[in-house]
Amino acid sequence: MATIRKRPNGSFEIKVSCGYDIYGRQHNQYKSYYPEPGMTPRQIDKEVNKQAVLFEEECKKGQITSAVKFETFAEQWFDEYAKVNLRPTTFSKMRQVTKRIYAAIGHKRMDKITSRDIQMFITDLIVNGRHMVTGKPLSRKTAIHHLSFISDIFSYAIRMGMLTDNPCSRVVIPKLEQKEKEIYTLDEVKKLFEDLGYEPMWFQVYITLAIYSGFRRSEMLGLEWKDIDFDYNTIRVRRTSHYTPAKGIYTDTTKTKKSQRVAKFPEDVMDMLKKYRKEQRKEARRLGTKWEDHDRLFTKWNGSPMYPEMPYKYLKSYCEKIDIPFRGIHSLRHLHASLLIYEGIDVVAVSADMGHSIVGTTLNLYSHMFQEARARNCDAITNALRFTREGNNTKPKSAKEAKPDIDEDEDELEEENMGQTMA
Repeated sequence: MATIRKRPNGSFEIKVSCGYDIYGRQHNQYKSYYPEPGMTPRQIDKEVNKQAVLFEEECKKGQITSAVKFETFAEQWFDEYAKVNLRPTTFSKMRQVTKRIYAAIGHKRMDKITSRDIQMFITDLIVNGRHMVTGKPLSRKTAIHHLSFISDIFSYAIRMGMLTDNPCSRVVIPKLEQKEKEIYTLDEVKKLFEDLGYEPMWFQVYITLAIYSGFRRSEMLGLEWKDIDFDYNTIRVRRTSHYTPAKGIYTDTTKTKKSQRVAKFPEDVMDMLKKYRKEQRKEARRLGTKWEDHDRLFTKWNGSPMYPEMPYKYLKSYCEKIDIPFRGIHSLRHLHASLLIYEGIDVVAVSADMGHSIVGTTLNLYSHMFQEARARNCDAITNALRFTREGNNTKPKSAKEAKPDIDEDEDELEEENMGQTMA
């Protein structure tokens, strides 16, 4: 039964007894009610009794357990839910975001955390937050990850019958100016390949495959020789390779079912792979029993799976050596997508090639590229209908006479496209 006590400041304290624990201690839940200005005593009495009934019902559904602090319950979520339902990499990322979240709201009771508490934290994260290593401002995406974690905790509490509302549902993430993806230009790619022959064979193969395939880094490192069909010049993506401090290097399934795909490659790329396989087998024979046969394309010195950070670090060092900007490993995947888009490949085909689960993902990531590609459609129509703007007294060219002009225009357009920056 709920009891109501009027405070000196005009507010009301609603108390609900929720029984006793094993030590005989009584557990109570409390809620404050503040009447709206201008309400009559009768209206206040009616509303406070209504709130008392509703609060008692919430307590009967298990609201008592919401008195737990956010950090305590979040750690229970990690043990009860995250460990068995999340991928190790996702689990590790969730662990990382707790550093800031626990410092901000970890000490607060679940039932006392408001939407405004979370809104203030998220806004401060975007305005004042800094990367713990580099000191650079945090991205909007980082703020989204933090809010998503907090929301997951509250959603789990609701499913467990501890709460009836998720305060994150009313939080707004401030919009920031979206930066265009940094992508290597064709001139920079040309420079990448010019001196690539002097680098280790694994690095030559990695860079070449990354640009030709658009595979994710985890997909590249998960490739095994059995995935390559030298008869049909194809490579199949079947698995991924990851690393977490707790688990080390481990093999996992692909990000989505559509990430399992087959890509076809030109003959010269397959010849490079054959040369690389021959070199790897030679090294395995030289090491003898020291060589660990994991069938991976990209390995450490002894044949065990390569650390995921190795391609990133080596590419960064290589870019410094040949004096071009380092735009990250993932930029090679963006480059692959941009080349497809600028060649006029439709969004559905690009999405399938990139292994996205839905076409909307492709459109969101590369919307500006598709817009630029569609803008060229206007030039194509204008060129095709050029004869309509010629003088009335000018005799239209025959198809045979007109064809050389069209071919010439296409050649000029192609040269212009090849010189554009993939932005």
